[in-house]
Amino acid sequence: MAYTLDAFCNDCRDALKADKGPGGRQTVRQLLEKLLANPEFVAASVTAAPPGRHTLYEDPQLGFVVLAHVNQKGGKSPPHDHGDSWAVYGQATEYTDMTEWRRTDGAAGPGRASLEESRRYRLMPGHAGVYDVRAIHAIDYPDGARFVRVTGTDLEKVPRLKFDLARGEAQIIESVTTGPG
Repeated sequence: MAYTLDAFCNDCRDALKADKGPGGRQTVRQLLEKLLANPEFVAASVTAAPPGRHTLYEDPQLGFVVLAHVNQKGGKSPPHDHGDSWAVYGQATEYTDMTEWRRTDGAAGPGRASLEESRRYRLMPGHAGVYDVRAIHAIDYPDGARFVRVTGTDLEKVPRLKFDLARGEAQIIESVTTGPG
């Protein structure tokens, strides 16, 4: 029997209850790769979906969220973090070039900031990567790229940072529910 979204969500809940730290997140990454190996899931929940970001599941107990990102056009993000949350990105179609950054100025919040690239790699279909709490990363994907992202919470509810490399500055990402910085 193919691994389903329901089984994935239940297994993620069990893994995150058993280990609230990096080990639990690594298990979520492994489970997401297992889910992405199910062509029926990918076809129904990702490739057949209209363009945009779609919530596939939000856990009522732990608050983690499973999202499908369906991109018609390519995109590139600035370096950013997910604040007090974490994320697991799993590639469904095409690829995403991931760049991880390390903050070198000793600060943690908004304001003056300097970053150094620490790692660069490509996520291919069926592969997933973990981006822990406050991990700074940037994504770059081509037209038609689609991925599934699991976050520790609804990112619209947590302050996050984006980094302007040219200006040497970290800025709070404003969202509907977090309001202005």
